[in-house]
Amino acid sequence: MTSNDRSHSATKQDPNTPHYTHPAGGWGSLEGVARIFGQEKPTPVALKILAKLNKPGGAMCSSCAWAKPAKPGKFEFCENGAKATLWELTNKRVGPNFFATHSVSDLKTWHDHDLEAAGRLTHPMRYDPDQDKYMPVDWAEAFAEIGKELRAMDPDEAVFYASGHAGLEAAYLYALMARGYGTNNLPQSSNMCHETTSVNLKSYIGVPVGTCTLEDFEHCDAMFFFGQNTGTNSPRFLHQLKAAVERGCKIVTFNPIREKGLLEFTDPQSPVQMTLGSPTKISNKYYQLRPGGDIAVIAGMIKHVLAAENAAPGTVLDQSFIETHTTGVADMITQIHSMQWDEIETHSGLTRAMIEEAADIYLASQNVVAIYGMGLTQHVNGWLNLGMLVNLLLLRGNIGRLGAGISPVRGHSNVQGQRTVGIGENPDLFPLDLQEEMFGLPLARDKGMNIVHAGQGVIDGKVKATISLGGNLLRAMPDIERLEHSWGQQRLSVHIATKLNRSHLVPGRISYILPCLGRTDMDRQKGVPQVTTMEDSLSHIYASLGQAKPPSAELRSELAIVAGIAKQIVPATPALKWDEWTDNYDLVRDLIAKTWPDEFHDMNGRMSQPGGFYRGNAARDRVWHTQSGLAEFTAPTTLSALGRESGNTGPNFSYTLITLRSNDQFNTTIYGYSDRLRGLSGSRMVVLMNHAEIARAGLKEGQTITLDCDIDDGIRRHVTGLKVTAFDLPDGCVAGYYPELNPLVPLQYHEKKSGTPAYKGTPVRITAG
Repeated sequence: MTSNDRSHSATKQDPNTPHYTHPAGGWGSLEGVARIFGQEKPTPVALKILAKLNKPGGAMCSSCAWAKPAKPGKFEFCENGAKATLWELTNKRVGPNFFATHSVSDLKTWHDHDLEAAGRLTHPMRYDPDQDKYMPVDWAEAFAEIGKELRAMDPDEAVFYASGHAGLEAAYLYALMARGYGTNNLPQSSNMCHETTSVNLKSYIGVPVGTCTLEDFEHCDAMFFFGQNTGTNSPRFLHQLKAAVERGCKIVTFNPIREKGLLEFTDPQSPVQMTLGSPTKISNKYYQLRPGGDIAVIAGMIKHVLAAENAAPGTVLDQSFIETHTTGVADMITQIHSMQWDEIETHSGLTRAMIEEAADIYLASQNVVAIYGMGLTQHVNGWLNLGMLVNLLLLRGNIGRLGAGISPVRGHSNVQGQRTVGIGENPDLFPLDLQEEMFGLPLARDKGMNIVHAGQGVIDGKVKATISLGGNLLRAMPDIERLEHSWGQQRLSVHIATKLNRSHLVPGRISYILPCLGRTDMDRQKGVPQVTTMEDSLSHIYASLGQAKPPSAELRSELAIVAGIAKQIVPATPALKWDEWTDNYDLVRDLIAKTWPDEFHDMNGRMSQPGGFYRGNAARDRVWHTQSGLAEFTAPTTLSALGRESGNTGPNFSYTLITLRSNDQFNTTIYGYSDRLRGLSGSRMVVLMNHAEIARAGLKEGQTITLDCDIDDGIRRHVTGLKVTAFDLPDGCVAGYYPELNPLVPLQYHEKKSGTPAYKGTPVRITAG
């Protein structure tokens, strides 16, 4: 397929496929919140909590990790944040009576939505295999047995997983516990989304996180979005985008799907815009490139930039910056010159004119910010996606000055912060010498397992225990059907959670559900309110204070649960004060400040300041902690981010699968069955294709089909019962929902350098029925 025979327009909506006819935000957003409010019937304090959400003295949203401004609006929450908050504040309860009524086998027949919608967990529970039910258990008994089982095994047979929910304090102690126990098996939810960033951005510019702050969005001349769905995944960002557009900033978006949040937005907090005004057009240009086509697009843009420099030497590239701060530009330019426009068009699915049009906006802009999401990171060649984006910025000095930089948008609320304070499988990234001195305790030094290694370890029988600090790990992972067959063979599984989810329904031989306080719950230790902290996508740290009465007196904080397990498995030393740390979180923050004094000094004094405190970023200061000591250009080796191109001939025609999250979803949490911003609703068991691809495959809309993974490793991976649904997508690809289509993605099909699963670029085949 070439750009000349496309049946799909890369710049215009197909009006004959489902799409949302209204802007993001607006009345639709308010109606979405109202629906969840009526569905969950939250506790009376809900409105009070929402009014202070993401503000000093309030709770920090448990949804996305977008920044909280120093001068917040009247309401500093979005539709998804309100849903997450009301979902947690539900008046429904899942306690001993619930589990006495429902066996695990019964609960396995429930939909993911219904499991979490059952309500908040209230009591610690232990699985009884004879009755196939979870039974109530005393906390002391639970900690004692968990400790006994972990002490009986090799520490490297246990995995300590963390989702992005827990605060910095619990995360710091969790990492200390695992390493004090004897392992660096500390995979985290970042392994499945932005580990491509953590590993590769560090090698390119010396930091594992983005370089931007909110101030940069007030001074940039252009923003380029790659593979990020702001309207669903970080809606509060739309306020910064609206303000930027209104002052003249240009926004260019590359995404295989036309996502409404980057097309137009109505501010729900603006009475004038809600009633009399027109929506704000967000993207000046929106291009639906092929999945995996980002490398080709950026290569084409760089070719155009280099041509402009050749036409007017010394006026286009920032030669002073390149000579002073970078290395590798010559090899990169040589590779770009060798790439031909017909290949670039084929791989990107865009015309040369479209790519040069985007490049002209880049050339006309003094300060440029590049923003990306999992559409860039969850590919086999995600490392090169990111490397090419860094290349584009470095050519004109767009890293390390006001109004410019690179900005990955993280999903979970504290996923970045947990890595900052120690959760991660690579011990070389953390100051273990200092911590050994602080605690008088030897800490594990061998590299641990990431998510891919842990999953394979479960399948191979090498992993005998999994401790999950939040999350729905089994459901979030790739290859989940294979994993489910082996998961229950583990000796021990422990889930620290607020709500029931599908991972709890595949118990190990000994299995516990330990209920914890949520972000909105009051956390009192010895009668004193405790504050937790978290880090946003832009490296700012905030205090969070819950105000709701906990749903049960039996609940314990995440930190208290971590400390309860740690006392059972970590050798005691005078400096390990688990009980004192549980009683006073200020003491844990003092530990964090002592461990990373440059970033966290006076943490207790600074954590409550408006807008949070900034922990700094070396690349923003043009200090490059790379192997060369300079920012590094990357020479491209391919034009595709895919591990394997889809085919387009013969009976075994294969497609590139993109997995999606709906507007009524956050990670694996399904709030409902409406994907309003895409004009879809009802069943999530759908496969989206454009009209031409449906016809080419000999299918009809509404037909039931099966998707098979088209990677031949002797294992069949398939999902049945999917309904063909016409949708505006590029040729050669199909789309469907995460996590329902996770079984199609092999564990070993991941980004080459970080192990991030290739959820946005897996080859699949279609069969009828």
